[in-house]
Amino acid sequence: MTTKTQKKKALRFNEYYDTQDIQDKLYQLGKENCKFTNLVELITDKRNVMLAYRTIKTNKGSKTAGTNSNTISKLAETSPELLTEYVKIRLKNYIPHAVKRVEIPKPNGKTRPLGIPTIEDRLIQQCIRQILEPILEAKFYEHSYGFRPDKSTSHAIARFYHLAHSGFHYVVDIDIKGFFDNVNHGKLLKQLWTLGIRDKKLISIISRMLKAQIKNVGVPSKGTPQGGILSPLLANVVLNELDWWIASQWDNHPTNYPYKHQRSKLLALKETQLKEIKIVRYADDFKIMCKDCDTAQKIFMATKKWLNERLHLEISPEKSKITNIRKNYSEFLGLKLKVKKGKAGKYTNRSHMRDKAKKLATEKLKEQIKTIQKKPTREAVNKYNSMVLGLQNYYSMSTMVNYDFVEIAYIVNKSLLCRTKHIRSKNGTITQTYQKFYKEYGYKKIFIAGTVLFPIAGIKFREPKMISKECTRYTVEGRNAIHKRLQMNMRIIHYLMEQTSPLQGTTELNDNRISVYVAQRGKCKITGKELKIGNMDLHHVKPKLKGGSDEYKNLIYVTNEIHILIHSSAKETTEKYLKIVKPDKAQLNKINQYRVMVGNNELD
Repeated sequence: MTTKTQKKKALRFNEYYDTQDIQDKLYQLGKENCKFTNLVELITDKRNVMLAYRTIKTNKGSKTAGTNSNTISKLAETSPELLTEYVKIRLKNYIPHAVKRVEIPKPNGKTRPLGIPTIEDRLIQQCIRQILEPILEAKFYEHSYGFRPDKSTSHAIARFYHLAHSGFHYVVDIDIKGFFDNVNHGKLLKQLWTLGIRDKKLISIISRMLKAQIKNVGVPSKGTPQGGILSPLLANVVLNELDWWIASQWDNHPTNYPYKHQRSKLLALKETQLKEIKIVRYADDFKIMCKDCDTAQKIFMATKKWLNERLHLEISPEKSKITNIRKNYSEFLGLKLKVKKGKAGKYTNRSHMRDKAKKLATEKLKEQIKTIQKKPTREAVNKYNSMVLGLQNYYSMSTMVNYDFVEIAYIVNKSLLCRTKHIRSKNGTITQTYQKFYKEYGYKKIFIAGTVLFPIAGIKFREPKMISKECTRYTVEGRNAIHKRLQMNMRIIHYLMEQTSPLQGTTELNDNRISVYVAQRGKCKITGKELKIGNMDLHHVKPKLKGGSDEYKNLIYVTNEIHILIHSSAKETTEKYLKIVKPDKAQLNKINQYRVMVGNNELD
């Protein structure tokens, strides 16, 4: 390049290491179809390397060792300068370390191979991802939702609902046979080149990554290793070509007249012999949706041929089919979906949990009840509550979620009442978390180890919202749009529920920190920015050394940088973090209020 990223942690980290401007510029240049010939220089920039380190440090897998037995603690011992130099040296003549193969059990009893690179190679992959992602995000089709920043399964389901409601009732279900294991390396590298990645050194590095030796297995000739940080991005590169091919059949079909508005163009296309075809994709799971059976049959055969000829991929005949969702369910992302004719003669969306998903959820909850029976601790109950909340959060996008969860509750509660007869009580703590999510339901409360159990059937349908293509973290307008849509991160609530305080705090502290997070709606008390695992500190307004307690009103959550500003008395440190945080007058006043409470002077 001649001119110089599961929602939002990256936004904060980008600002911390001053890389947001770089990524914004890359995104804009990608939109302008620029050719990038010198990306390695950006990949090995110290700010990018430190951003990559901080990102992987907060990931769950950072403590998982690769073939050389190293974890994140090994990188933590290295200075920023030496770590940056290490990345530069490795990329001069990149030879990837061997990948560790781990078999992950699947719900059907089979296993899925997972390739775990060494922590050093994960760092390098993250460095590459942060530079490639903004460029490729500018190229990706708006209706692919898997492994993309700020997009999720709920957005994909919202798109499906929208299309089904608009009359697209014939669904082409195509299952690619072993997609991740069969990606053609040569084709993938050519696709990167076509998308403007013209840095030959980087292309060579990616090629070597794809061919990294798998310990005790050998060198792969095709496929992208599931478990690699770069693999999901590369998988989207492969199937992005499919997205745009489907789009070219209708939405992006070329016309002789240059229409100013897409709506006008589509109205004109309806006067032709062309047929409306739409796609919604999440990773390698995708639906092609049509308005009639004849079109569905034609696009089914055409897509099968196109995948084989263009991407060298085969489909699974036994799993691929055409579904009329007026009569039968189509399964997608853990749901089974169809449309049902209402009293007014119009079709409305109807969806349930998949039967397999319902059975699996029931079994997992019953297993956790057995754990509680053997060891009736607060931690075991919190784990159960976290599982309930996680299931409710995901499946709330199903229109019939309440019916499904009543069925699950009926089975699980029989086991619960039987196994906890001698350990449950009618008294205990009603947390603010419980009050927020379940107050309206009025279910009979059950307590074990002084902790209330979350009611399984306490859930209602929440209509998933579609996401605008303007919602991108790589423009100022996009970030503002994301911030407006920002909701509490349920993953953090699960994390807090399952983790005891790292400082071995009181039971009161462990209960109240969740309540504080919920009350603050997952945002920093001072700046209003989203809190993230790895960048959220629980602060005692009145320090315990000064007589403060762990009670709810004495606790707030703030970002790491704000916490340092509250507690630091060193001028050099406060000046450094004031430059990082850049608080406005109101925020500085709040910081000073809390500084005074801990015994520090106010900042100017």
